Amino acid sequence: MEIAFTKLQGNGNDFVLIDEHDGEVIPEDMKGAFAALFCDRRFGIGADGVLFLQASDKADVRMRLLQPDESEAAMCGNGIRCLAKYAYDAGYVKESCSVETGAGIVQVSAGYADDEFTATITMPAPAFERSAIPAAGNGEYKEEIRNFTVYAANTGVPHAVVFVKEIGAVDIAAVGPAIRNHPSFVEGANVNFVEEAGNDTIRIRTFERGVEGETESCGTGATASAAVAHHLGKVGDTVRVETKGGPLVIRFGETVTMEGPAETVFSGVIPF
Repeated sequence: MEIAFTKLQGNGNDFVLIDEHDGEVIPEDMKGAFAALFCDRRFGIGADGVLFLQASDKADVRMRLLQPDESEAAMCGNGIRCLAKYAYDAGYVKESCSVETGAGIVQVSAGYADDEFTATITMPAPAFERSAIPAAGNGEYKEEIRNFTVYAANTGVPHAVVFVKEIGAVDIAAVGPAIRNHPSFVEGANVNFVEEAGNDTIRIRTFERGVEGETESCGTGATASAAVAHHLGKVGDTVRVETKGGPLVIRFGETVTMEGPAETVFSGVIPF
């Protein structure tokens, strides 16, 4: 069968989107295999994951994310911005909408300014307790792993956060998997290396669980990194997070929000 798709990216974190708003396109038992096949950058379309946009009886739309290793992620900040752009362009949602995710209902405020689409996402409240991450033990997470002090937060999915002097000097391909697969993380974790840049700014690089490699940007990772920095008193209530793919702004108040762009790359049809 032929499958229509749209490729989108948020700060270089790229996704293939399948529109299932009006009905199932990819059978449930084949969604993981579809993601593994078409996320491949040499033999497929190339992406960090596949977004399935579906109707919801709890929110305006529903987002599901299948990853290259066929696993399903409960939440994805950059993915929600991309899904919101597609849904907005398709007329499924207005400037303000709600998105059902595996981590709960997320509120989105989005629209165009000077032809650039930007979305502000109300993120899940960061959780620092080991039981919420989830991680073994009690209290807030702090471990020494491979000579790094590792903190953690759950912002919809589990994230390890490591502060370093210079993120460019970190061998993420070697260190990332060691922390990602550390026995203390019950379900594994994404891993963020964070460099303090002053003026409420941090720079991050992220090794993503499910992708099993570094990505250009990670919205939940940016939120987790800013949240841990905020929790430790390193930054204020408005934090600029610089990723390889571009900046995001995280704001802390009654809620935690993430602001950033999303862009349509191209659309097409593929046999499956």
